[in-house]
Amino acid sequence: MGPAQARQAGELSGRLSAVPPPLGLAFAVWGLGAALYLAGFYQRVAPAVITRELMGEFALGAAALGNLAAVYYYSYVAMQIPAGVMADRWGPRRVLTAGAALAALGTLLFAFAGSYALAGFGRLLIGASVGVAFVAMLKIASHWFAPSRFAMLSGLALCTGVLGAVSAGVPLRLLVDAFGWRGVLAVSGALTAALAVAIWLIVRDDPSELGYASYSHAPPGGHAGFSAFGGIRRALATRNVWLIFLISGGVSGPPLTFAGLWGVPFLVTHYGLSTAQAASLTSLLLASWALAGPVLGALSDRMRRRKPVYVLGTVLAAAGWAVVFLVPGLPLALLVALLVATGIVSACVMVGFAIAKESAPAPLAGTATGIANMGNMLGGMIMPPLVGWVLDRSWSGAMAEGVRTYDFAAYRAGFSPMLAWLALSLLLLAFTRETHCRQAQ
Repeated sequence: MGPAQARQAGELSGRLSAVPPPLGLAFAVWGLGAALYLAGFYQRVAPAVITRELMGEFALGAAALGNLAAVYYYSYVAMQIPAGVMADRWGPRRVLTAGAALAALGTLLFAFAGSYALAGFGRLLIGASVGVAFVAMLKIASHWFAPSRFAMLSGLALCTGVLGAVSAGVPLRLLVDAFGWRGVLAVSGALTAALAVAIWLIVRDDPSELGYASYSHAPPGGHAGFSAFGGIRRALATRNVWLIFLISGGVSGPPLTFAGLWGVPFLVTHYGLSTAQAASLTSLLLASWALAGPVLGALSDRMRRRKPVYVLGTVLAAAGWAVVFLVPGLPLALLVALLVATGIVSACVMVGFAIAKESAPAPLAGTATGIANMGNMLGGMIMPPLVGWVLDRSWSGAMAEGVRTYDFAAYRAGFSPMLAWLALSLLLLAFTRETHCRQAQ
């Protein structure tokens, strides 16, 4: 063994022989990454609450509004694999700090945009920058927490993020009514800039940097011999990784699209709710999704099986969305119950990240979860503009206060592609392999 190898072995031995980090410290480090993920979800959902302001100020139809909302997803999705590679090679601290700083800039651009094009560029920058948060959080989790907590932490990550979406519901609506949407988003940008500073000062890539044992047998940075492209190829060569890539978009697409853009106008038009009431209901959907995430993750960890939770959740989610999208005039109580229940079972998507991470080699945890999350966000990227495109082509010509309105048949047609993707996800789940919560070597 040469000097370099001996030194590396000694460093690894030191990491493994030290005392594990206190749980409170681990959650503090992980939590700052979670805060950026929260900010990202807030930005993701905000257009749903200010649709009228955006359509009026920029003279937008449904398709244009859908594209403005979806441009966030274009850059977010495009960043997932690069984010995983960067987290593996450079560590989550650097990645999260840069992401928060650029998210602050994008938010300020959107807040002060004088044109549709500049608003779109701001949304594009926001999506690309906050797109690093989820993957970096899971990379932190693989070093700072025991493997038996990974699926639970994946669910808790969703829970934290959705808190941001909930804050973009009624609270954002009330603030916008009081101070205007531009002023509220400008303050949001300033808070995100402060978060970038906090991440740089507090977050560390691995507990060994503070003298504690790491839970990862892989070094905190680097692919352990894989190049960036080699790591991507190695991860994609793993069947479970690319299957989860395809499956996740089908499961997460409906709640992201419904809560992120089209649920509020649908509920206002066809159930006679106010904008605030509709925003409350979509926030309730997201809250149930979020709260169920760590529960289903912990259940999977405890069972030491992944597929049963994912399959059953997907079956029930498909059934719930089918009723909401296809059956008109549901009693309000039944509609609320369906949205809550469907949100709960849709949280099974979090188990997919554990499947992807456990199926790829340990040094490629960030890359594998980045690929999985890229697929996870495809639904949110593709569906909002697709729904808007179908709505515009099904539009009867009805207007309300200068804004287009769409009948139930138009919404039924617009929502149907999401049901088709859910059906495809169920089919593909049959070809995934059970990991039994064991990490591939």
